[in-house]
Amino acid sequence: MLEIFERLAAAGIDLLPAEISTHFLFVRGGFVSLVERREKGFGNVGAPGLMIEQGFAALVWRGGEAFFVGKGYERRAEAEEVAALRTFDQDLRSCLGGQ
Repeated sequence: MLEIFERLAAAGIDLLPAEISTHFLFVRGGFVSLVERREKGFGNVGAPGLMIEQGFAALVWRGGEAFFVGKGYERRAEAEEVAALRTFDQDLRSCLGGQ
């Protein structure tokens, strides 16, 4: 488990304290992802999204255009943000052992 946290730290991914008993909350650069808590570590990695004041905004595609959509929130996602979100997701999965 220590090795996983070292890889996460090296990738600039932080574990946020959250009162969620079923999931861990990881963040980097304003992007977040929920990861299932398992008895011996980590489980499934959820789809990443944007952390907003209201909570979570998912990346949604409409007619070939990307948007961040959350409760009471919607805005077009820039190409650089989509690329950074995908990199965050890949790095998180890699750090957790290819989940």
